[in-house]
Order: sequence, then structure tokens, then C-alpha cells
Amino acid sequence: MNQLDLKGRVAIITGGARGIGYAAAERMLQSGASVALWDIDAARLDQAAAALSKLGKVSVHALDLTDAAAVNAAASATVAAHGKIDILVNNAGITGGNGLTWELDPKGWARVIEVNLVAPFLVCHAVIPKMLENGYGRIVNVASVAGKEGNPTASHYSASKAGLIGFTKSLGKELATKNVIVNCITPAAAKTEIFDQMSQQHIDYMLSKIPMGRFLQVNEVAALIGWLSSEDCSFTTGGVIDISGGRATY
Repeated sequence: MNQLDLKGRVAIITGGARGIGYAAAERMLQSGASVALWDIDAARLDQAAAALSKLGKVSVHALDLTDAAAVNAAASATVAAHGKIDILVNNAGITGGNGLTWELDPKGWARVIEVNLVAPFLVCHAVIPKMLENGYGRIVNVASVAGKEGNPTASHYSASKAGLIGFTKSLGKELATKNVIVNCITPAAAKTEIFDQMSQQHIDYMLSKIPMGRFLQVNEVAALIGWLSSEDCSFTTGGVIDISGGRATY
């Protein structure tokens, strides 16, 4: 593992109790940061904290990221626990299952947009003022290659991730002179528990689109998130960085 320099930094990682979020937290702790895990699953948060606290300082915050009041309270609690916020990784997301657009439940479709797009806005709305006060910040939004290409039977997920890409570009321009760097990544599928929300047909479709012939490993995406969260990432903002095993074509 190549060493990143995140010494003294404080990172919020949403959806940090499992999968990519957990791997990113582990990589940041190994690189000297302390982390605040935000997740809706309190039990899994406690399990994650028990394991990760061996590597450094970890706080946990159980909340629904679509609840603005809860998000604001978690931001304040994170500052109280760690003293500041340097890094934000908007990783939490859901797939909403699979189905043809005209057969999907409208409420379920809207819920995917709320969790995958509205929630990152709410978190940024709460956290960015605290970064501006300190004159430093790094934000990484976890989008998806589906947001570029549009996956069939996943219009809600694809639309939410396309929106997150657009949000990243706007936010990067707004903060370009503030020393708050904003980028998003567009990974191909990583085999995590989120696969439990998908049909086998859709999983097979995603694998068939990856030229490397395998799914992304969480430690690989954690390494990219770690670099984008570091001081070394100083002139890339509003960017869309692929980690797709060759799937992305633009």
C-alpha cells in the first residue's frame, strides 16, 4: 500500500459502515486521518467503529441523510468530537432495485433521488461553511459510470448519479478560489452488499460491460478517494475521475 499523507485531517464518510465507505475509512485512518462515520444503520456503525478504532480516532453518527435537521446536527457533533472537518466523502447510496422505467414504483424512484442526490446536497450544505471557516476542504462524491452511460432497468440510479456529476461540476466552480476542492468518481460496480438490491440479470449486465472482466475491489476505489482527499490533489476540481476497468468511453 502506498502511503498517503492525511495526518491531522478529519474526514466525514457517509455510508461508512460497510462497503466502499468502510474501505475509504480504513485507508484514511492508515494514512493518519481521524474519521466520522455517518450511516443510517446504527448496529453496523458500532461494528465498524469497533474494528476501525484500532487504527485511529473514529466517531459514529447514526442518521437519515435525507433529514436536513439530522444532517446539521451530525455536522455539529462531528466538529464537537474532532474539532474541525477537512474531508467529506459523499458515498452513501441505494440502487432502488431494478425494473423498466414505466414499471417502477414512483415513490421508490423518488427515494433513490433523495438518497443519492438530495442527501449529498444536504450534507454539503451543512459541511461546506465549516470548511470555509477553516480555509480548507476536500470533497469526493461517489457517483457511478451509470451516471455517464445510463444503465437499463436502473433509470432512477443512473439519473441520480448523473445529477451528482452535474452537482460536482457546479460546486467545484463555486469553490474554486476557496481552497475547497470538489471532485467525483465514476466507478464501475464493486461487489459489495449493494448487490443484494440488484437482480442477477443486472449484475451480469454490469460485468459484461467491464473490459477487465472483473468487478472493482473496494481497496482500489479507497486508494483513489484517499488521493482526491489529500493536499496533493490541488489543481483538479469539478472533475469526473473514472475507475471503471476500461468501461468508460468518455
